[in-house]
Amino acid sequence: QAVVDFERLGEHAAAFQGHDVGFCCLGTTRAKAGADGFVRVDRDYVAQAAELARAGGCKHFVLQSSRGANAQSRFLYLRVKGEVENLVQAVGFDHCTILRPAVLLCKRQESRPMEWIARQFLGAVAWVFPTAYSVPVETVARAMVACVMQPGEEKVKVLENRAIHELGKA
Repeated sequence: QAVVDFERLGEHAAAFQGHDVGFCCLGTTRAKAGADGFVRVDRDYVAQAAELARAGGCKHFVLQSSRGANAQSRFLYLRVKGEVENLVQAVGFDHCTILRPAVLLCKRQESRPMEWIARQFLGAVAWVFPTAYSVPVETVARAMVACVMQPGEEKVKVLENRAIHELGKA
């Protein structure tokens, strides 16, 4: 494990050398980092990490994005997620897998009251429609590993929430 300073990521290029696969789940919230900080973390840091990984020999990059990601969106969150997807694809990995999960079901240490309410509601909905609106983080992690173990022929593969559920069960 290497600890890096994302503000000086270029100085940590050695940490990105010699890996066949890169997994990226980096992100923050606008509430935590402000709009500029959100863009810096969710787009700029991720794109720079992808470039360093490719330069270090990475062949397959797996990016956790978001349902609804769209570089043309009027909503900052979805626009930034779409922009970073485009930037990562442009790096030129042999394989690039993008996962677009819906609401992530997980336990957090910090207090997010609205997210807690949404998780309670979506957890109940998941009993009836298990792949529609949410996905447990453990399922996303299993899907990320599974897509590397069976990469397929596509250069770029985008997995939406239902496909993440299916792959995460395998």
